[in-house]
Amino acid sequence: MLISDMYKMQDLRKKILFTVLILVVTRIGTVIPVPGINPTILREFYANSSNSNVGLVEYLNFFSGGAFSQFSLFTLGVMPYISMQIILQLMMLIIPKLKKWSEDSDGRKKIQKINRYGTIVVCIIQSLVVTIYAKSIQQNGFPVITIDNYLIFTITTIIAVTTGTMTLVWFGEKITQNGVGNGISLLIFAGIVARIPDGITQLVQSISSGLLSVVALISILVMFVVVVVLIVYEQEGERRIPVNYSKRVIGRKMYGSQSSYIPFKINPSGVIPVIFASAILSFPLQIAGLSSAKWLNDFANWLDPQRAPYIIIYSVLIIAFAFFYTQVSLNPTEMAKQIKDNGGAIPGVRAEQVEAYLKKVLNRIVLPGSLFLAFIALIPTFIQLIFGLPPAVAMLFGGTSLIILVGCDLELMRQIESIMKMHHHPGFLGVKSIKNKRVKTRNL
Repeated sequence: MLISDMYKMQDLRKKILFTVLILVVTRIGTVIPVPGINPTILREFYANSSNSNVGLVEYLNFFSGGAFSQFSLFTLGVMPYISMQIILQLMMLIIPKLKKWSEDSDGRKKIQKINRYGTIVVCIIQSLVVTIYAKSIQQNGFPVITIDNYLIFTITTIIAVTTGTMTLVWFGEKITQNGVGNGISLLIFAGIVARIPDGITQLVQSISSGLLSVVALISILVMFVVVVVLIVYEQEGERRIPVNYSKRVIGRKMYGSQSSYIPFKINPSGVIPVIFASAILSFPLQIAGLSSAKWLNDFANWLDPQRAPYIIIYSVLIIAFAFFYTQVSLNPTEMAKQIKDNGGAIPGVRAEQVEAYLKKVLNRIVLPGSLFLAFIALIPTFIQLIFGLPPAVAMLFGGTSLIILVGCDLELMRQIESIMKMHHHPGFLGVKSIKNKRVKTRNL
């Protein structure tokens, strides 16, 4: 089956065209600066900035599709929305009422409303930091702010950036409803893909200037392919825990015994631990960039992303957050309770030992998954140290961006395949369902 067959289905064709149209609109918004910003002076500032500042800006650009460095309407991207989602998930641990709301449809609507209002608050705070960052650039001899009254500039920027982020969230919801699904993830995916041409340009310039040899380029490309394959296996790999359910009488009907399984993915937390760790470690660098205090600058230099302290702390934080978030999203206590309430049993495990067994299996799976996640997140740093590539190029060959690209691409294929199968087609590219080709891990 050819890819062109997808466009022969009217329903799928409309969804794809609608999604592409929304993504094009979002790309236009990333090049429209907020009122009061001089783009020419801004580019001149980044051309004369230090490597550490450029590296931090490039990291933020990958989540906003290059909008952060341009102070555009979509400067913050959808990261405030994602940050608020993570905060709410953590709050469910300490606020039982939120946990109860998440278990029914009406409660989930309330949580969604809280999430939106919370996103506005996060946007206001982060956009205020953006104005302070713009003021620091102004004080360094680069007049990027064209509005004389700083208070008016601050208010205008906060309104523009907050409106831009909430518009992106609305676009994401529309893609989920009327497009191919997973709208927020696709917006981040499109932002990262939009940075690839700039990365390739810098890569060609490095080769032409002699900073990078052809042999080194081939080595990097081979490593890139290997890392992509490993990420696919890591994203799709899972451990299946068999569960047998006994006969049950519901009303006047008797239901026979059934067999099912609990899927435990190798990396249940996805890319969230990397985002958590990056946010915590980037905060001191941001503060140091806005302050002239010597001890803050010394601390920022000590925490340079290419030095050993940063690498060690970064790895430890990723592993710790992976275990923490997995315990939040996959609660073995609740799983054991649900199995017991539904008359289920795990073969070879006593009923009172189900919870302990699930915790044991989950910890054995999360450990290698978190180590692999930390390794992938550190690949850009290693590439910069070994080959001396620019940050924009190095981040294309690993780290958060590559995990998001691969994961979102796999999910997009599943969405398109499910729509095609609704039209009685064999599936995407004529292959079997991706869900049926998941990699099963050995007993860990």
